[in-house]
Amino acid sequence: MESVLRLSYLRYPISSVSTRLLNPVKLRFSTKPALSCGFKPWPSEQEFQGGLVSRRCRSSSASAGWFVGFGEKKPMLPEIVKAGDPVLHEPARDVVIEEIRSEKIQKIIDDMVAVMRKAPGVGLAAPQIGIPLRIIVLEDTKEYISYARKEDTDAQDRRPFDLLVILNPKLKKKSDRTALFFEGCLSVNGFRGMVERFREVEVTGFGRDGNPIKIDASGWQARILQHEYDHLDGTIYVDKVVPRTFRTVENLDLPLPRGCPKLGVR
Repeated sequence: MESVLRLSYLRYPISSVSTRLLNPVKLRFSTKPALSCGFKPWPSEQEFQGGLVSRRCRSSSASAGWFVGFGEKKPMLPEIVKAGDPVLHEPARDVVIEEIRSEKIQKIIDDMVAVMRKAPGVGLAAPQIGIPLRIIVLEDTKEYISYARKEDTDAQDRRPFDLLVILNPKLKKKSDRTALFFEGCLSVNGFRGMVERFREVEVTGFGRDGNPIKIDASGWQARILQHEYDHLDGTIYVDKVVPRTFRTVENLDLPLPRGCPKLGVR
């Protein structure tokens, strides 16, 4: 496994984390975004999976684009923190309201959006880049959805939505209706598991401009919000996986063990 120095609040104070960008994300690109956590996988590693997150591939530092042309330096992005790092397993703290418009917080948000899109994924929480602040970003596009099978996206009630940036979010369910689907995580590469989530949620918080926002979400967008919100409380999806459904992406299409609940809306 490649040795990396990951950002963690146990290693760096937040002021240090936000002003020093360590370890550029090293990626291998394909013609299609390799999102995962879908209803079922596509056969190829390069095929889009249709869900919450992507499989992130590393390559040489040259392919990460450290220098382009005549020595022009490209911006470096934070590394995505992996399961086991304490920053993923302890609660994040609120952003001070008066600091939301500061250059420091705006830079963190810009980095989060860039890392999410480059992965590619449809959601990211600040702890996933080693910063213990309550910030989430999410976005799902027609292009991403087009690579998934229509029967899967229909079952997931998955629709495109524009970029959302939410600071200090508060989440509550709008009904008791739930759904069971496979999820994955950028911080837990190569695995999936079934997670039960509420079908409809309400999220309030602040936008990157510091103004209050409210989001009523359903279907797959509600699932993404719950997944990312969990990260802010130090919870990753494997903490909520339905027993005996955790599996590698290569085995995602295999039958569920006897006694496991069926996928879909409950």
